[in-house]
Amino acid sequence: MQPDSKQADKANTLAAFLRDRRTRLDPAVFGFTGRRRTPGLRREEVAQRANISPTWYTWLEQGRGGAPSADVLDRIAGSLLLTDLEREHLFILALGRPPEMRYRPADGVSPRLQRLLDAFDACPAFIKTATWDVLAWNQAAAVVLTDYATLPPDRRNILRLVFCNPAIRAKQKDWEGMARFLVGAFRVDAARAGAVKEIADLVDEMCRASADFARFWKENDVYAPSEGIKRLQHPELGSIEMEFSGFAVDGRPDLGLLVYNPLDEQIKDRIRALVARRIGTGPAGH
Repeated sequence: MQPDSKQADKANTLAAFLRDRRTRLDPAVFGFTGRRRTPGLRREEVAQRANISPTWYTWLEQGRGGAPSADVLDRIAGSLLLTDLEREHLFILALGRPPEMRYRPADGVSPRLQRLLDAFDACPAFIKTATWDVLAWNQAAAVVLTDYATLPPDRRNILRLVFCNPAIRAKQKDWEGMARFLVGAFRVDAARAGAVKEIADLVDEMCRASADFARFWKENDVYAPSEGIKRLQHPELGSIEMEFSGFAVDGRPDLGLLVYNPLDEQIKDRIRALVARRIGTGPAGH
């Protein structure tokens, strides 16, 4: 297929998507009245809502408008009331890439995600935000990592725990190496989620609270937050080595799932025993 042909196919696919979403909208919702021969908004009404030229929008729906800017695509997405997923699809069709991430605070997880966490009976797992607040966790995480249920929500931040909690620090076999890695991975996570502005206050707080954090932050190192090895000296389980893997939560770029897999099967059995003891003596920790 020739380059011009590929470009035409791309423009036609974008045009079809725009037409389809426009015809699904109810004009009355936007205050537009009068009889219509076809369903949905008129092209000039979409253009008016997006503050762009009606002629150019018509060209876009005809597959001959050229590539819109990201700003124009955002306005078109808003005018068509596109969902986050539809907005991402619009950008990929028009520009060949997804839009820049828009950070949004999260205040909890769905029951489906919590059930997924609970399915890891011997593997500590939790859901964290782009600012590294722990939103949800399983029982294995409570007995191996931290009993987050005993902490106020604003203290369930991974950076605050690692750099400001002596008990957490004492459990790490190589605290400095681990902490330096965390800072670099945190930097990457925040940038990927479009939360660079949102972490500014937290970074300032951590720099004041911990000279170590301030030193690592100034190094500007970046690390892949998706996998690695975590080594702990646990008060009840002894020496633990766990592989960890990070996963994106589909449709929620602001959230990440982290799962720790103990390498020793006997350790897994002992974690299950601790969880069973915990469930038998107290409420669930999430």
